[in-house]
Amino acid sequence: MTDYAPTRSAPCALLILAHGAGAGQHSPFMKRVARDIADRGVAVTTFDFPYMAARRKLPDKAPVLEQAWRDTIDAVRSRAELRDLPLFIGGKSMGGRIASQVASSGATGVAGLVFLGYPLHPPGKPEQRRDAHLGAIGEPMLFVQGERDAFGTAAEIHELLTRFAGRATLHVVAGGDHSFNVPASARRTRDDVHREVAAAVAVWIRRAVE
Repeated sequence: MTDYAPTRSAPCALLILAHGAGAGQHSPFMKRVARDIADRGVAVTTFDFPYMAARRKLPDKAPVLEQAWRDTIDAVRSRAELRDLPLFIGGKSMGGRIASQVASSGATGVAGLVFLGYPLHPPGKPEQRRDAHLGAIGEPMLFVQGERDAFGTAAEIHELLTRFAGRATLHVVAGGDHSFNVPASARRTRDDVHREVAAAVAVWIRRAVE
């Protein structure tokens, strides 16, 4: 696990953030967003799923991924300096989806969930939905979604959120794809977009714990 602590104030909450299928906790995206969220007053912990720690390319089966999430939550809760902070869980793409599966199966003590590019369906296969379990989640949810994400556009996520009766919030990254890359015509750098993502997450968490 890797910890990112706020430097200017005590943390208001803790976010455990899991990586996506293709890049681990030390990818530039994960490190930049985790650091930027921490700089906004939310402590962040990241971790690698077993397949990534073993440098394998194919993700583990769902039960293994879910157990890795549960083990990480237990490890964090065992630490005196972190156990009293409101706990949020989530991640990039697959990491966020597996967090949602853990939450829907009854994980306790979770204050909310954060999804960075929720993989609603495989690209080009909108009929293969991955949202049936989301209705079982009682905690608030934040979806940060690229406008043109091939795994689920912002418009598709917006339609999905109408089912959650105010329990879910959507932040749209204008022009963003699944990796939050935006067209050159947007005249925004990757750092600009990553700061936007981090700010959206930190602001939502701070409001949730007020």
